[in-house]
Amino acid sequence: MVQDEGSSSSVTSSPLHNFSTMPLHASPGGAAAPWLARELRSDERGLCLIHLLLNCAAAAGAGRLDAANAALEHIASLASPDGDAMQRVAAAFAEALARRALRAWPGLCRALLLPRAGPTPAELAAARRHFLDLCPFLRLAGAVANQSVLEAMESEKIVHVVDLGGADATQWLELLHLLAARPEGPPHLRLTAVHEHRDVLTQTAMALTKEAERLDVPFQFNPVVSRLEALDAESLRVKTGEALAVTSSLQLHCLLASDDDSSGKDGCHHHHQSSKGKGGDTNKRQRSPESGVSPSTSRADTFLGALWGLSPKVVVVTEQEASHNAAPLTERFVEALNYYAALFDCLESAAPRGSVERARVERWLLGEEVKNIVACDGTDRRERHERLDRWAARMEGAGFARVPLSYYALLQARRAAQGLGCDGFKVREEKAAFFLCWQDRAIFSVSAWRGRRFD
Repeated sequence: MVQDEGSSSSVTSSPLHNFSTMPLHASPGGAAAPWLARELRSDERGLCLIHLLLNCAAAAGAGRLDAANAALEHIASLASPDGDAMQRVAAAFAEALARRALRAWPGLCRALLLPRAGPTPAELAAARRHFLDLCPFLRLAGAVANQSVLEAMESEKIVHVVDLGGADATQWLELLHLLAARPEGPPHLRLTAVHEHRDVLTQTAMALTKEAERLDVPFQFNPVVSRLEALDAESLRVKTGEALAVTSSLQLHCLLASDDDSSGKDGCHHHHQSSKGKGGDTNKRQRSPESGVSPSTSRADTFLGALWGLSPKVVVVTEQEASHNAAPLTERFVEALNYYAALFDCLESAAPRGSVERARVERWLLGEEVKNIVACDGTDRRERHERLDRWAARMEGAGFARVPLSYYALLQARRAAQGLGCDGFKVREEKAAFFLCWQDRAIFSVSAWRGRRFD
C-alpha cells in the first residue's frame, strides 16, 4: 500500500509530508484496516485513512458499492475537514468518492447533489486569492512569466499580451511596473484577458487602468468573456504590427475534456464501463493519454495550432505537474491523492489550525478540483491535469519550440521562494523549464515557447 522510502519531514505536526512523496498503490483486498479497533496516533490514523481511501476507490471503480460504502463509513469516523492535514485531505476525497458512488442512483444523485451548488464566482475568487497568499507557487509562476514577456518584448513599441483565463491583476500590475522601468521607455501595452465572469474582468480592468495612468504607460484593456474551450481566436483581436505574448495559467488542461463525448450534462450520469463508442476513432480518442496515443484532431491541438497562427513571440504555460487524465478511476485517484496530499501539507505549514482562509482554499478550490477529478467523467471532468512532457509534445506538434527560461528569472524565483520563510518551497530547473516544488515534489511547471518562424 505505502512504501517507506526513508524520507523525513520537517513538518512534524503532520504525517502528510511523508505520505505525499511516496508511491501509493491500491491494495486488492478491500478489507477494513485492523487499526480501527484501537485508539490511533496521528501517523497511524493517516496510514489507515490512505488504506481505506485506496480500497474505497478500487471498490467504486469496480462497481462494488457495498464495499465502497463500508469503507466510507470507516473513513467518516477518522477523517475531519477541521483536523490535521491527512484528515482534511481524506475528508475531501471521501466526499468525492461518495458523489461518484451516488451516480449509480441518478434520482438520488439529482435530488441530493444538484441543489448543492458549488462555490459562487466571488467565493472562488476569494479562495484563489487566499491560495496565492498561503502557497505562492502561482505568484512565482507569474513573476517568471513576466520576466519572459519582458525579455521577449525588448525594444518593441507596441506589445499585446493575451491572458488566457488567469485574470490575476497582481501579475499584470507587476508587468506594468517592469515595462515602465524599461531604459527605452514603456511600450504601448494592450492586454486581452479571457475569463468566463465579466465582473472579474471589470475589476481587473479598473485596477490596471488606474495604475497605467499613474505610471504614464499607454494602456488598453480588451475583455473577452468566454470559457477557454469556447474561445474563438478571432475575439483576441490581434493586429498586424503588434508584438504578441500569450500566457496561460492553469487553463490549457480544460481543453482536454472537449475530446471526450461520453458524458451527460448533469454530472450524475452513469460511468461507462466499456470503451466501445460510436466508432473506432471515438474509442481511440477516449484512451488514456498516458498510453501514448495522441488524439489526431483534439481541441487542444486545434487551439494550439490557432495560437501558433497568431505568431506570438512567446507563449508562457503554467500547468499542474500531475497526471490526472487517466481513464481508470484507481489510476487517477492514486495520482490525485499524492498530489493533493502535498498541497494540503503545504497549507498545513502556511496557516494555523482553524484558519478561515485555509478552509476556503481547501473547500472552494482544491476540494472542488478533487470532486471533479474523482466524481466526474466525460466532458464534465475538466480538471484533466497532465505533466509537462505531455504539454511539450503538444506544443512541439503545433509548431512551437522551447524557449529556455532565463537564469535571471530562476534567480528571482529562488530568492522569492527563500524569502517566504519556509524551506519547503523550492524551484527546480530542468529541460529549460522551471518546476515549483513543495519539499521534493513538483507541484506546477512553467515553460516558455515560440513559433519556429522566430528561430
